[in-house]
Amino acid sequence: MSNKLQSMHVFVVAATSESFAAAARALDMSSVMVGKHVQALEQQLGASLIARTTRKQTLTEIGVNYLERCRDVLASVAAADTVAENLRATPQGNLRISAPVAYGTHRLMPVISEYAANYPQVNIDLELNNRVVNMADEAVDVAIRSGSLSNTDLIARPLRASRMLAAASPSYLARHAAPVHPSDLAQHNCLSLAAWGSKHVWRFTKADETVPVPVEAAFASNYGQALLAAAVSGMGVVVQTDALLEASIAAGHLILLLPDWELPSRALHVVRRAEIRPSAKVRSFVDLVVARLA
Repeated sequence: MSNKLQSMHVFVVAATSESFAAAARALDMSSVMVGKHVQALEQQLGASLIARTTRKQTLTEIGVNYLERCRDVLASVAAADTVAENLRATPQGNLRISAPVAYGTHRLMPVISEYAANYPQVNIDLELNNRVVNMADEAVDVAIRSGSLSNTDLIARPLRASRMLAAASPSYLARHAAPVHPSDLAQHNCLSLAAWGSKHVWRFTKADETVPVPVEAAFASNYGQALLAAAVSGMGVVVQTDALLEASIAAGHLILLLPDWELPSRALHVVRRAEIRPSAKVRSFVDLVVARLA
């Protein structure tokens, strides 16, 4: 409570008590301190609020009107505090989330669906993009970050790492023998993300052995979903994140290649801004994401 609001509160108690001593007992402070708060208000207003004698105290005309206004102000402050506390205690309002396209679509959406069912008072806005958003400037409450974290002002909780997988469709493998070693991919049609460039290298690792595979893409796209569609249709071998490929592999639309070899993985975190007391909507959503995806 600011000094002015505290002085108003002291004045209200003093004005409704028989004496400053009685007000001091109710407020757990000294009579002198009660008098200082009242005097501070009187000095700011340039008028007397309480007429004091050795036997009694009475409100002046200004004091009577000022008392009513102080009660209104203090009631409004209490109501505002209650609203804020309710917002922190019960998930409600607008929740803005940012996530990478593939991860947000295939891995995060089931969690969002569960959250929306549990907390219908929260309106969710999911922004999918593969850039690092400025959470403060873009009013983002929660974000999924891939790779290393450079912003130490964020509160981050780790999620299961994102793995890269190699896969091809049954129809493609019916026409081309499945690779048994990463070097065999040189004889295959490779599907590549355009952002990787024309001289991209896929690096496969097993134990202490690493095999670099230069990729000359038979098909490239700037959109992972297009690469998935190309792979399912039989155009070639795709390397993309597990979030994008796992459902198609599980359904039999794609077959996992070189399962004994590992492609690079990337760390994943769910992050929020560094608030001392995050709102209930932010806290509850982050907790659910961690419970389902960590």
